[in-house]
Amino acid sequence: MQRLLHTPEGFRDLYKDACSEKQWLGQELQKVFSSYGYESIETPTVEFLEVFGREIGTTPSRELYRFFDREGNTLVLRPDFTPSIARAASMYFHGEKRPLRFSYQGNTFTNNVSYQGRLRESTQMGVELLGDASPDADGEILALAVELLCKTGLSDFQISVGQVDFFGALAGEAGLEGEDYKRMCSLISNKNRFGVEEFCENLQLSEKLKKVFGCLPQLFGGPEVLSEAESLTENPRALAAVKRLREIWQVLECYGCQSHIFFDLGQIGRYGYYTGIIFQGYTYGSGEPLVKGGRYDGLLEHFGNPAPAVGFGLVMEQILNALSRQKISLPAGRRKTAVLYSIKTRQEALKKAGWLRNSGESVTCFCTEEKGEPDLSGFDNVLRF
Repeated sequence: MQRLLHTPEGFRDLYKDACSEKQWLGQELQKVFSSYGYESIETPTVEFLEVFGREIGTTPSRELYRFFDREGNTLVLRPDFTPSIARAASMYFHGEKRPLRFSYQGNTFTNNVSYQGRLRESTQMGVELLGDASPDADGEILALAVELLCKTGLSDFQISVGQVDFFGALAGEAGLEGEDYKRMCSLISNKNRFGVEEFCENLQLSEKLKKVFGCLPQLFGGPEVLSEAESLTENPRALAAVKRLREIWQVLECYGCQSHIFFDLGQIGRYGYYTGIIFQGYTYGSGEPLVKGGRYDGLLEHFGNPAPAVGFGLVMEQILNALSRQKISLPAGRRKTAVLYSIKTRQEALKKAGWLRNSGESVTCFCTEEKGEPDLSGFDNVLRF
């Protein structure tokens, strides 16, 4: 007896309604991208290892799917869209005077530790805004992320916004490097205030720096948090980071989407290429972020075309899981009709089926001459000829 093969761990098949819902949602989100002036871009699933190298600060090497081509080049399955788009933009749009707006959709691959059904292949949709360093660009990206999540049918969600320069300035002032820097990042990211305070006692830090590091895990909330952050430090770079967040907030007020935004100055981020704002979006029923993004002004320089940039990616699987757990239904899509006919009534039936398809219905035809009527569950309408 032939053995039935299943998918590898962390990969899955998607079919019937689940597949249709995902495709429908992708089409609706693409309409929102287009309404903001973002143009589609496609990059290859396979890239050279250098595109995601350690110096760029992207996915750790151990989490890459790597292999070799016939010429001996090391290739990887794309784990992240942003470096790929930065590479493509540097190749084809060098010297462009106006900002570039790109949207994308495709699969990413991460060889992570699979647990609780976590996928190693996921579908991402997102945007990148290149060539604009202004707070307005940051505000547009955040407003677009909010509108996209609303478009999915979600209403109870929050996007936390941090500023990597705030922590970076304080870490520089404290002289944190190497393992000490990584340890502090981990403790703050995990909101471990007691762990931060204990770790600070082992470092040669001023009392003022100990206080601000101890406050970082709990420094989140509305605009009032920015005033608290300013009261904790006199570091010019850190204060400039807070000022930038204030300017972005003013832009968000113009978009009218600030109710979904809160600040988290203890948010540091996984990718090392972020240079300004960094954000993640969460809702009930999803332990992983629905959306992740930020500013990465130094990334394009790695590909020979220095330019400011900001963007984000939506994880489709996380959104669909959240919709399911919150019992939010997506539109059923086109009306489904079954057309049953015999050889004698074939011409009339197929003519009618063609007319229905042209009017927007999904029509499946069955010749019942030999096998009789099929299972008709799932159809909205049945026509017999």
